[in-house]
Amino acid sequence: MANKEKNAEQNAVEKKAAKAAAKKDSGKSGSKKNAEKKNIFVRIKDWFKDLRKEFKKVVWPDRKKVFNNTLVVLCVVIIGSVLVGLIDTGLLRLMQYLMGLSN
Repeated sequence: MANKEKNAEQNAVEKKAAKAAAKKDSGKSGSKKNAEKKNIFVRIKDWFKDLRKEFKKVVWPDRKKVFNNTLVVLCVVIIGSVLVGLIDTGLLRLMQYLMGLSN
């Protein structure tokens, strides 16, 4: 039983060491990329290319879904505003009553 636990521990330590070594190696190759900095205009062009690729991946909602979501948001905002207004009015009346300022 103790041997199994010891072997499992050793395997875990070896895996961590392998991951650390792989990470260290990948860091070295990345430093070469940073040493060869591209022209600012090339980097901007590449950024726009990547941006365009990402926009193609986006699943845009259709008109009906946008309309329904907008209605839901407006209803929630209106209901929330009414509730906050009622609570505010109630607390104002309570404070006036407690301070003896009510008419």
